[in-house]
This record gives sequence, structure tokens and C-alpha cells, in this order.
Amino acid sequence: MAGVTWHYVLKFIITGDAAVGKSSLLIRLTDQRFLANPDPTLGVEFGSKLITIPEEDNKVVKLQCWDTAGTESFRSITRSYYRGAAGCLLVYDVCSRPSFVNARTWLKDVRQHADPHLTCILVGNKVDLCSEDTHGPMRRAREVTTEEAELWAKEEGLLFVEASAKSGQNVEFAFEQATKDILVKIRNGVFDDDRSPGVKASKPSNTNLTLEQSAKSSCCA
Repeated sequence: MAGVTWHYVLKFIITGDAAVGKSSLLIRLTDQRFLANPDPTLGVEFGSKLITIPEEDNKVVKLQCWDTAGTESFRSITRSYYRGAAGCLLVYDVCSRPSFVNARTWLKDVRQHADPHLTCILVGNKVDLCSEDTHGPMRRAREVTTEEAELWAKEEGLLFVEASAKSGQNVEFAFEQATKDILVKIRNGVFDDDRSPGVKASKPSNTNLTLEQSAKSSCCA
């Protein structure tokens, strides 16, 4: 990718139950489109994106995102991708209470296998399905209130946002919030780019940073 320069490369994992929209969130981030019926993730899928953080001196950050399968049969594979991650999107479906309850298990798993300083943001996906603007058979009842999820996130020290992969609402914002938190940790010496595999620093070759989006590709273990 000639001409692309960044200040940091950050490794992100996206985890949660199957069918909560993890792959759709990644595709929305990298391709700015919605995939209505993505194939189930087998193991992991990979995508990357360059973003700029104005609040951090316009730092340009390359996000390397690993979308992990949400089924038990792939748990041993996905756990290996937790190691070294600097950021995590813990995803549940606001219209599925079981997916929210199971987020506790996913969080425990991440904390057992990932960097102890990892930044995790809880993402309530599919808010479009319970929106007042949605009618007919597509509309679903909300099963997890914003207040309940926000309270649990606060208790666990997580960032929190509700989003929609379909409309794009808050998708990039979720990654930006987590990225800002990681950059603060880097500035405070919590993450060391020489010892933290999920954080890599790169010296810009010039001051005219070019933003290009890398193509999404698949990765199999």
C-alpha cells in the first residue's frame, strides 16, 4: 500500500455470541456497506482500517481487526487470537437477552487470555431492529435496556455504546472510542510498543499522511 503512513498499528478482536452481527460490524467499518446475511465465521476473519484521532494530535492509526467465531467448536482457535490484542469489541444483540447474558462469559474468556491492559468496549448491536422507524416483520422487541447494559459496562470497567451495523450508527465511533483509550494508555506508559504485540509504533515518513483503506481479506487458522 504505497503512500500509506500511520503512527500506530493496533490489534483488535471482535467477540461475542454467534449471530450478534460481529462480521457485519467489521464489514461496515472496512467497506462502509451492510451485508444482510453473512456466512457464519469459521475460525476468524480479518479486516483493517485507517482512522484519524483528532483529539490525539491527529494521530493516524491502522486498526487490524480479527472477527472471531461465536460458536463453542471454534473456541480454542479464537482464544489464540485474543493474545496480544490491545482492543476488544464485546458485541451483543440488544434484541437478544441471552447474547447479553453470555457476554459475561466472553469477557471472562478475553480477560483470561488477552493482555491485562486491553481496552474493551461493550457494543449493543442491531438497535435498528427495535427502532420506531422499523415496521412490519423486521421489527423486534428490545430485550436489553440501554441503562442495564451501561450499568454493567461501568461495573466491569468497559466502554459502552449501542450501534447498528445496518445503518452504520456508531460503528466507527465504537472503534474510535476504544482507540482513543488505548492511545491514552500508550501515552501513560501502560502499553509499551516494544513489549506489547498488539501495539506497534511507526514513525511517519512525512507530514502529509495519506488515508487509504486496505482491502478486507479472509484469514483462516
